Amino acid sequence: MDLSSTLTCSGKIGGMTSPPNLDQLNSEQLRALAAQLLSQVDIMGRKIHRDQAVIEKLTHEIAQLKRFKFAKRSEQLNPQQTSLLDDLIDTDIAAIEAELQTLQTPSVPTETKQKPKRTALPPEFPRTLIHHEPDNTQCSCGCTLKRIGEDVSEKLDYTPGVFTVERHIRGKWVCDDCETLIQAPVPAQVIDKGIPTAGLLAHVMIAKFADHLPLYRQESIFGRAGLAIARSTLAQWVGNCGVQLQPLVDALRDAVLEHGVIHADETPVQMLTPGAKKTHRAYVWAYATSQFSDLAAVVYDFSPSRAGEHARNFLQDWKGKLVCDDFGGYKASFELGVTEIGCMAHARRKFFRTARHAQKPTCRTGLAIHPVAVRNRACSPRPGTGFTPPDTARKSRAGDGRTAYLDDRPASACARWLGYQQSSGLQPETLDGVVALPR
Repeated sequence: MDLSSTLTCSGKIGGMTSPPNLDQLNSEQLRALAAQLLSQVDIMGRKIHRDQAVIEKLTHEIAQLKRFKFAKRSEQLNPQQTSLLDDLIDTDIAAIEAELQTLQTPSVPTETKQKPKRTALPPEFPRTLIHHEPDNTQCSCGCTLKRIGEDVSEKLDYTPGVFTVERHIRGKWVCDDCETLIQAPVPAQVIDKGIPTAGLLAHVMIAKFADHLPLYRQESIFGRAGLAIARSTLAQWVGNCGVQLQPLVDALRDAVLEHGVIHADETPVQMLTPGAKKTHRAYVWAYATSQFSDLAAVVYDFSPSRAGEHARNFLQDWKGKLVCDDFGGYKASFELGVTEIGCMAHARRKFFRTARHAQKPTCRTGLAIHPVAVRNRACSPRPGTGFTPPDTARKSRAGDGRTAYLDDRPASACARWLGYQQSSGLQPETLDGVVALPR
């Protein structure tokens, strides 16, 4: 009798209705029975583990729902607050998709996907007809082209409070003899095959980032104007604009780094992390050209933290003079060849703090002479001749674009005063962290 017949006579093993008689089984049958039982145990163990994970997940969700419903009202979640993250997620998704589309090579689709049908623009909006016709209606064979039709596309434009529609009409011209079809090319758009014009996209971007209008507020504003644009659509527009504007940001960064003197500072901003339901402190770094530069430009660089590596990543191989505060994040750049230029406003704080607590005459003198140095910061002092007029100093520039007065900073009035006080016995620690000049 084999194992299968024995198990059939004894009952089902999986159902455990009646266990087989082990005394009637030989060694091979016992090994097979043991292997089958171990397989059953393994399957049941995995099922139990999976069920246990589901139970723990449901238990955690029930506990959260109980806390949201029965806990203090200040801890309840507002559904409108959680929906604010949808704009950020849609914006990031649109930006990532736009970048991937530029990197991917065009491939032939295996099957045609059914695209959602776009809602037609309201007919009551005023239309502006823009005709695009070929520059030459003469065929290469010598015949005159004949207009046989046109392609029409509509773009949505917005003037604050009023929607308008640009109706682009591209005529089709054909030659009867050689059957050549000529049509004006499609004008370049910020978003290919999209309905917004550059003016509408600029309005959305300025309203969001300059006027601090969230997309859900812009949605209601557009609704009052006659066309409610979904915030998910607005978020996609913002993401695509971010990708299209990146070359402009890179060019502005290169233009700023061409200068020998750059001002840098960072400011904290609260960033809402999707899924975390809370904010944490992020930073926006600003890099600006000098006030004496021919180019007035500022580049903003966002970073999730205040680590000094973000400043190093922006400056990279730049070896100029950096005007900044005493933040330690810039110190590593100074070790790599960047020249540190201390901020006069931050230096004055040290004098003010020391004078407030110690009331020393030397500090009061420093407070009095500091505005003189600030007012004459455009001057290049010359030993024995006093200050150079500001107009003359602006004209005397170094060959690399840096103002000459920066090289003569140790000879300024404030520096001469510090040197005098140090020679008179004033210790560096008296000024609460102000670095004393070498003798």
